[in-house]
Amino acid sequence: MSVTTVNSYGKISVTENSIALIVAHSTLDVYGVVDLAGNKFSDSVRDLFKKAYKPRGIKISTISDRINIDLDIILKYGVSINAVAESVRRVVKYNVEQFSGMLVDSININVVGVKV
Repeated sequence: MSVTTVNSYGKISVTENSIALIVAHSTLDVYGVVDLAGNKFSDSVRDLFKKAYKPRGIKISTISDRINIDLDIILKYGVSINAVAESVRRVVKYNVEQFSGMLVDSININVVGVKV
């Protein structure tokens, strides 16, 4: 699937996998985020045999030219969950909008674990 928009430069298509890569790198750069969490064990096994890398714990859905993002993250022990979630939301929104030229409608963050 890809997200498509038309502007003065022409028609621009961005794949959901490339958006997921930007989201993954942006999320992991935020202090307090340890890792992205996979949804199932089968996702981890499937990743071993795939040639193309797709970040786990990220779900991208699009409606026309708006992007919705769901993140499953693991945080570092002792950090403020609210502060880290807001920081992730702000950084991911900025980076995806700058990269794709499209609007991020919502970012849902699920904290699925804490690592010491």
